[in-house]
Amino acid sequence: MFDEIQFEKINRLPKYIFAQINELKMDARRRGEDIIDFSMGNPDATTPQPIVDKLCETANKPKTHGYSASKGIYKLRKAMSSWYKRKYNVDLDCDSEVVAVMGSKEGYVHLVQAISNPGDVAIVPDPTYPIHSQAFVLAGANVEKMQLVFDPETFAVDEDRFFADVQEALDNSVPKAKFLIVNFPHNPTTATVTPQFYERLVALAKEKRFYIISDIAYADITFDGYRTPSILAVEGAKDVAVECYTLSKSFNMAGWRVGFICGNKKLVGALQSIKSWLDYGMFTPIQVAATVALDEYGDIPETLVIPMYKKRRDVLIEAFANAGWPLSKPNASMFVWAKIPEIAIEMGSLEFSKQLLVKAGVAVSPGIGFGKYGDQYVRIALIENENRIRQAARNIRKFLKDLEAETMEKKNG
Repeated sequence: MFDEIQFEKINRLPKYIFAQINELKMDARRRGEDIIDFSMGNPDATTPQPIVDKLCETANKPKTHGYSASKGIYKLRKAMSSWYKRKYNVDLDCDSEVVAVMGSKEGYVHLVQAISNPGDVAIVPDPTYPIHSQAFVLAGANVEKMQLVFDPETFAVDEDRFFADVQEALDNSVPKAKFLIVNFPHNPTTATVTPQFYERLVALAKEKRFYIISDIAYADITFDGYRTPSILAVEGAKDVAVECYTLSKSFNMAGWRVGFICGNKKLVGALQSIKSWLDYGMFTPIQVAATVALDEYGDIPETLVIPMYKKRRDVLIEAFANAGWPLSKPNASMFVWAKIPEIAIEMGSLEFSKQLLVKAGVAVSPGIGFGKYGDQYVRIALIENENRIRQAARNIRKFLKDLEAETMEKKNG
């Protein structure tokens, strides 16, 4: 009789497309095959030693072993406020406008749980990092999708088109949309925006009365002179917006799970309230080490992280082009948003990703997993070193040549 009991939240979630790639990857590894894995945005570099040392030092103090503060210790929230002041000249009250979270993903999901009512509508550009939309589904809300349009060579968002599409989504949503999600530099597409984009967006949000949730997880990873703007730098933005930031990518601290939600007092207060019921915060030594990272080692992104990803990006673009797969060069994030080679475009991203893994030993993320507008692309994470990238290119060269030969044989056959 228990088969009749349904879990409606789970039933609303779509099938996890990435699971198919993960299963193929695990099967290949069990057979002893070498898989060059670009599929997950999981930094492979180690956390800088001074941060690890501070964690160990603090963990050796018994008084740090008890429950912590659910919204984050004061010094960590103060460090985040100081980071915003240094980077964006933004003043944040560390008590009412900053909350530390167990990674920005957890913080985002709990924020959505706190502020969404059943039936509320959120506008989410497509393609999207899946949790940006599925968090609302889990909260019993609804999602209005709109295509994210950008220049395929420069990855600059078509800002006029974006605002036209937001207006259309606002007109189409019933009830009227309450939230808009933005994420620049964008995951998965690497698309970027200008400071003027946020000025227009804040003005529109005030006019149409909706909240903005901005995710800047990749804010620090930029190249070739581009600098990520913050929506909170716009005058009056805190009236309508919050922003999510994380140490995961900037400081190679993905597994530490340290992030922040900052900005609008009402939204931050709602998150602080729900967290007070759900958790006791991060392990205190992790928070102390994260405080030191922000306050004393803020140059790590510039000196260690950016040069690593820039080198990998440049090697990958050159090596893949030589292999017969020319790609556009992103100016931000740790990904390459790669148009499927013409000879394989009809496969779609899932089948192409499967064949690339099975026949070339290279794992990527199929674009369809990020939304219907991603199906002609795959996402390549820059998490393998230069030698592995070059080996992947050699494997891909053979794969594409074999695919071309098969295609010609079918045409002639």
